[in-house]
Amino acid sequence: MTLPNASLPGAPLLDFARALDFAAHKHIDQRRKGVRAEPYVNHLSEVALLVAEATAGKDPVVVIAALLHDTLEDTDASYEEIEQLFGTEVVQVVAETTDDKRMSKAERKQHQIDAAPHASTRAKLVKLADKVSNLRSMAHSPPADWPLSRKVEYFEWAHAVVAGLRGIDARLEALFDRAYHDGLAELRGQAV
Repeated sequence: MTLPNASLPGAPLLDFARALDFAAHKHIDQRRKGVRAEPYVNHLSEVALLVAEATAGKDPVVVIAALLHDTLEDTDASYEEIEQLFGTEVVQVVAETTDDKRMSKAERKQHQIDAAPHASTRAKLVKLADKVSNLRSMAHSPPADWPLSRKVEYFEWAHAVVAGLRGIDARLEALFDRAYHDGLAELRGQAV
């Protein structure tokens, strides 16, 4: 199903604005886990920007999916609701990037590693941008109650996931590599 007025000129911009509004409302009370406790929507906007830059703004579906990538996992949004509002292509990417909360945390983490090489191109872009954003956040505003070992473990796990996403966008991969190396250096420097 497509959005109303989707065939009008400028519809991708309208769709993007609707998705931003939807995500902002769904995540309204959520904050990042870091010491700065940034509004969660900051993460979503960063992931969407990274994906938009990777696609030169030519794939509104994946940019909208990037904005919505955590709605099924972390809010009361339903698959049907996202499909009705944003279409089948968007909800398929969102579903593909959503962790199954019925699995244990360890199972979810392993599933991300195992599934990464088999993900669609769009899902790989969203996952890669998500990992860039998460590592940047972990380095600059890590959860206060996480010891250094847990932070480093998160970096290593993200690196393992991204290994299965490689070959999709060289620039985004370089941003990940920079976030990985600089972030680990920053974390280790904070521990001194």
